[in-house]
Amino acid sequence: MRAGVAPDQHTQFGNTAVNDVDSSVAAWVSSPRPTLFNEEARGALPADVLFTGGAVFTGTGEPLSGHAVAVADGRIVAIVPESDAAGLVGEGTDVVRLGGALLSPGFQDAHVHPIGAGVELLQCNLTEAADAEGAVAAVAAYAEANRDEPWILGGGWSMDHFPGGAPVRGLLDAVVPDRPVLLLSRDHHSTWANSAAIRLAGIDASTPDPADGRIEREPDGTPAGTFHEGAGGLFDEVRPATSEDLGYAGLLRAQDELIALGITGWQDALVGTGFSGVPEGLPLYLRALGEGTLRVHVVGAQWWERTRGIEQVAEMAARRDEVASIDSGRLSLASTKIMVDGVAENQTAAMLTPYRDVHGHDTHNHGLSFVDPERLREYVVALDAAGLQVHFHALGDRAVREALDALEAARDANGATDGRHHLAHLQIVEEAETARFAGLGAVANLQALWACHEDQIDELTLPFLQDGAEARQYPFGDLVRDGARLAAGSDWPVSSADPMDAIHIAVNRVAPGRDDEPLGGERQRLDLATAMAAYTSGTAYVNHRDHDTGSIREGYLANLVVLDPDPFGLPVEEIHRSTVVSTWIEGEPVYSRTT
Repeated sequence: MRAGVAPDQHTQFGNTAVNDVDSSVAAWVSSPRPTLFNEEARGALPADVLFTGGAVFTGTGEPLSGHAVAVADGRIVAIVPESDAAGLVGEGTDVVRLGGALLSPGFQDAHVHPIGAGVELLQCNLTEAADAEGAVAAVAAYAEANRDEPWILGGGWSMDHFPGGAPVRGLLDAVVPDRPVLLLSRDHHSTWANSAAIRLAGIDASTPDPADGRIEREPDGTPAGTFHEGAGGLFDEVRPATSEDLGYAGLLRAQDELIALGITGWQDALVGTGFSGVPEGLPLYLRALGEGTLRVHVVGAQWWERTRGIEQVAEMAARRDEVASIDSGRLSLASTKIMVDGVAENQTAAMLTPYRDVHGHDTHNHGLSFVDPERLREYVVALDAAGLQVHFHALGDRAVREALDALEAARDANGATDGRHHLAHLQIVEEAETARFAGLGAVANLQALWACHEDQIDELTLPFLQDGAEARQYPFGDLVRDGARLAAGSDWPVSSADPMDAIHIAVNRVAPGRDDEPLGGERQRLDLATAMAAYTSGTAYVNHRDHDTGSIREGYLANLVVLDPDPFGLPVEEIHRSTVVSTWIEGEPVYSRTT
């Protein structure tokens, strides 16, 4: 029983009535779920916490109404009809009166970069800039407030704020002429540099584009200021390393931000030797474990270095086993991140058809495959055999095909395994490819916030793709109809980490407050229960944590979120109004909204 809770303490959430739901309690009971009341749980009762007075989204299907959820010793011990709830209340029970708010499993983010995001929040942060002028003003203000910093580092600028998606060095030179400035784009696929940084790195008109990137140039070949993909690595030799203390502060800041959004677990999509100035993540997570500051559960996806080869498999397996020996229950290193291609807005996403130029003519550019497809198959076969999950960045239709081909090779070589491999982003997927996911056991890892019309896709992407490409953007509906499992994530700091923002767009395919046509058509919309499941039980499955998280079931950890208003009671165009009231980890409140 939780100590320090007064006998008459009650918590009230929400101000709306309990909403009707489409499915009945009888339908819920008849589905393959645990029994509503576990007789063995009686010994753990009365409850430490009892949630009552709202619908319960269990992790799949429509919410359960008319039931209360009891928690003891950090786990869910009973799900009972409201009429039986009084028997679970003891002298020290904290009765959480939902007032019509929804109780849900805690969200889990299947693709996020928390350390880099947190560090950027502590550096020159451009994410709030509304346009190019605002971004430049933010840089100027940061430089003025931090005169002793030898470099201005940070990120968050949006490509759609600049002509052609490529800001120039002169904009930075005008406000910071005397110190190097290096700023990552919001999607981390491009770097904006001033002249001082370019000079220090020794980059000039004679510097060739790297195999995995491109330098934007002035007419005489001089670097213009934007460096796409691997071209950003040209600064690695001169860019200051992020200190461990700053990286650790960034991790803790990010954890606070994510918990406030109802996120109780995640897959870190880049744990490696450092990338674009982001510090090595593993020592930071281990420090957080040792100091008791890691409150969520984390799966780290080890970064596959594309300049190296298959020797990395044994190294990754060894690191996985070393972390597993700690047996903390909060950290796993059992996934591997392979970046197959780039992004469509800078024309590095790998496509089956060529990009077009500004006049609508075909070019010779099909984007970039960062790993040779034959080598990719070899690596994935080996990773799968070693029991390592593969987390693909696959955005273009050719990248998706190459990733699925690699998984097919692994299935042929190793048979069916429990890898739970997943493909993230999936901006463009050939119609013939969506049916391959289910047969290969591949999970579709959705970043749903991007699946709507907005300036970056309408100005920097669709005009440069072939006719008909709009219909294949983020084909979530096709994936569901073809039986694919879904997980969901944000790619924060590329975009908002708020699951409810992403869920709104997954259901509507239109951003709040806009009257656009749904991106890809109405057939690509998801229903609310499916979108919620992707962010809860779906990601728990990907993270191999579906045995104790991602669902509201007896015996599962009480990692929970309270949402008000209940999104299932709102018109679909208002889902975004549902926000987090409180977040609970192992039965303890770790965030509570103050207003």
